[in-house]
Parts: sequence; C-alpha cells; structure tokens
Amino acid sequence: MMQKILILGAGPAGMAAAFELYRAGKSFIVIEKNAQVGGLARTLQYGGFRTDIGPHRFFSQNQYLYDFIEDLLGEHWIKVDRLTRFYINGKFFFYPVELKNALLNVGPYKAFRILFDYLSERVKKIFVNRSPVSFEEQIVSDFGRALAELNMLNYTEKIWGLPCSEISPDWSKQRIKGLSLKEVIKKALIKSKKGPKTLVDQFYYPDLGTGLIYEKIKERILSELGGGVLRLNSYPVKIIHGDTKITEVVVNIEGNNQVIKPEHVISSIPITEFVNLLEPKAPNEVLEAAKNLKFRSHVSLFITVNKPSVFPDQWIYFPDKEIPFGRIMEPKNFSKKMSPADKTSLLVEFFCWENDKIWNASKEELFELSIKWLEKLGFIRREEVIDYFVHKEKYAYPVYDLNYKENSGKVKSYLRQFRNLQLIGRAGCFRYNNQDHALEMGILAARSIIEGKQYNIEEVGAEEEYFERGYVM
Repeated sequence: MMQKILILGAGPAGMAAAFELYRAGKSFIVIEKNAQVGGLARTLQYGGFRTDIGPHRFFSQNQYLYDFIEDLLGEHWIKVDRLTRFYINGKFFFYPVELKNALLNVGPYKAFRILFDYLSERVKKIFVNRSPVSFEEQIVSDFGRALAELNMLNYTEKIWGLPCSEISPDWSKQRIKGLSLKEVIKKALIKSKKGPKTLVDQFYYPDLGTGLIYEKIKERILSELGGGVLRLNSYPVKIIHGDTKITEVVVNIEGNNQVIKPEHVISSIPITEFVNLLEPKAPNEVLEAAKNLKFRSHVSLFITVNKPSVFPDQWIYFPDKEIPFGRIMEPKNFSKKMSPADKTSLLVEFFCWENDKIWNASKEELFELSIKWLEKLGFIRREEVIDYFVHKEKYAYPVYDLNYKENSGKVKSYLRQFRNLQLIGRAGCFRYNNQDHALEMGILAARSIIEGKQYNIEEVGAEEEYFERGYVM
C-alpha cells in the first residue's frame, strides 16, 4: 500500500498532525491500536456517564491552539470555574495555594517552620552556589524543607513510585517553576493579574469530555473521500529501514498484516516500542538505553453514584501515603453533560507500575480498597454506588529518573538518522507534556511536511517555565 504520510497513534499529537494535513489537502493514513481516537485524552462512556482518563483542562500560551479547537467545537467549548484542592492530614488546602487557607490549616508553629526553612534556603543560596542533582534537592532549595514535605515530596513519590532523591530536578522546572512562597504572599497582599498563570480561576473544556476534540477531528478528516484514512484496532508490527530512511512499515490492520511504503512517518507511539520494532535492529547500546526508559502506569476506578453531587472540586489530590489513590475527579464538575442530572460519578486514580499489585488487582479489589476511604472522607456511602468500572493505561507517564535524559538522548540520537521520521507526543518524545504541547507537536510535524521546512519539535514544551500558564478570555 503506497501512502505518502503514515501517522502512528491517534492521540492528541497524531490527530492534530492529521487535521493539519487534511486542511492542506494531503493524503495520509492514521494507525491506532485502540477502538477510539484520543489516546490518553479520549473520553470513555459507561451508559449515561462519561469520564476522561484523569482530569483534562485546556490552557495554552499559543492563541492558534484556542482558534484551532474553537473552530472544531464551536458552542461545545465551554468556560469552567476552577476549584482544586489537596487533602493533607485531614484538612483541605486550596491549590493553587491561598495564604489564609494554608496558614489556618497548618497552624502558627508549622507556619513559622515553613517561613524559617524558606528563608534559610534563601540565605544558603547566597553562600553556596550548587546546582541541585535531584528533584528533592531542587524542591527543598526552592521552598524549604517544611513546605516541601507538606505535599510536594510525598505526592511526587506517590506519582512516580520512586524516592524524590532518584527523580531528576528537570521534573520541577515545568511543574513547579514560577510557583514560590514569595508569589503566594504577593498574591495575598497585592491584587495583581501577574504571577504564574496557574492562578487563573477558569479554564476551557469540551462539554462532552476532552475526547470530543479528537472525535471532531475524526469527523472532519473522514468527511471527504480521498484525503485521510483512519484505521482503528490496528498497530505496527515491523518498521523496515535503510541507512537514512524508513522504507516500509508492516501494519496489522484489524487482524491482517499489510505493508505501507511511506514517504514520511510521524510517530506518537511509545518511543521504546518504536525502537524495538526496527529492522534491521538498532545497535545494542540503543536498545539498552530504550530498555532503561521507564513509563509509569495508571489505573482508574470509575464509580457511578446515585446522588447529584459529591464535592465542588473538579479534582482533589491525596499526598498522604496511607491513602491508596492519588487523585479523585468528579467529571460532572467539568461539564453537567458528563452525568445524568440527578446522578454523578467519581474517577479514582491510582499510579502504579505495570504488573504490580494495583495493576493486577481486580475491579472488586480496587473498589474495596477505595470505598472504605471514600466513606471515611465523607464523600459517598457504599449503598449510593450504582456500578463501577476499571480502566488501565500502560504508558501513562514517562519517568524522569536520574538517567532518563542520557537514555532518551541515545535513542533519539539514533532515530535522527531517519530523515523521513518525526517523533511527537508525550510517549513518542518521552516528554511529560500537556495536551496543548502534544497538539502543537503534531501541527509542527505536519507543517514540516507541508512546507518542506523542518520545525524543531523538541523545543515544544521544553521552556523552563511553569506549564500551567494560559489565557482565559
């Protein structure tokens, strides 16, 4: 099968690339292993209930992306008032931090310790000029030990399953940078519109779930004959290459192997899978580097509930280690259309490794593990539960351990020899980025082909500033 452009993966990055190519009148084929487009941003449906795979809210510094999505969604693109909290030691803390709420919760002694540790680190920086070598060192240096231990260190360890001393300081640069005790105090004392854009109180959201973006792209690219081809329940089984080009890709399309001979390949599938499909095989040092790249997995328990509301938040974080789950979202607080009017639902999220105890637990075991805490927290009672379901994602989060940069660098350096290959997306680039960055990567990959000009996709989302910045008009 001769197809000029092959896109592997129909997540946000792959679908954005497809839509940009469609608008330019280019011919392409998209291959997706799931039965639905959207990747980690697809929306699941259980009867009259909908849920995303974890909380998704849209924010970006790129106005083109707002226009891109508004063109797709129109009136289905709604503005939502944001409320997010942490539950720590039996108390709820607003996130982003609100000074009055935080001080009342921690009490005067803890507040003094937080301020003292923070100032101590500021003084220490004057005399010691040393770059942190781990996430723990970075966070303690930026915030002081007392504040770091309140929620940042323990929640991070819960997400990654690693001690913070074994996590790269890079993790803090885009997830934490721009947030500081100084900014929290300034925000409390000075009514300013400046500061980290995470402090905005609203965000945009598709009214039927974030997957609506990708379902609408699917509708567009399949609306006319001769342009885009989309194959679901399909996946690559072999990627054949010469010295500088990928020449053929053997793809299993709904149970049958077919050979595609592409002029260009855009891949958002996990980079570790991609490199292991190559034939001839990659050098041993590249395969070893790929083997050492880790992905954190994600298991979610979706519970439908016979009551109109559980809490006012879109989602709540749970850093305390004795609580087995890390986050809970209530989809109805993103959009009323996510649940029937007199009912609601909860998505209870677990961060795990593939094939560990949580990954292998049955839905009944996960429910029993969760319901005792949900009752203890006063959220729901067992008799209010209508039903529950489990969803699993193997490649949820690329792990930024201390060696991730070296290992991913070796793999990417090898793959750069293929002039007709572009890597995009969170798993494809081994880059923990947000939905807007994935969209931008896909758009730039498509433009590189359309314009015959190579854009630097690696720069997308690489800026050292807080990720949760964006505009709400």
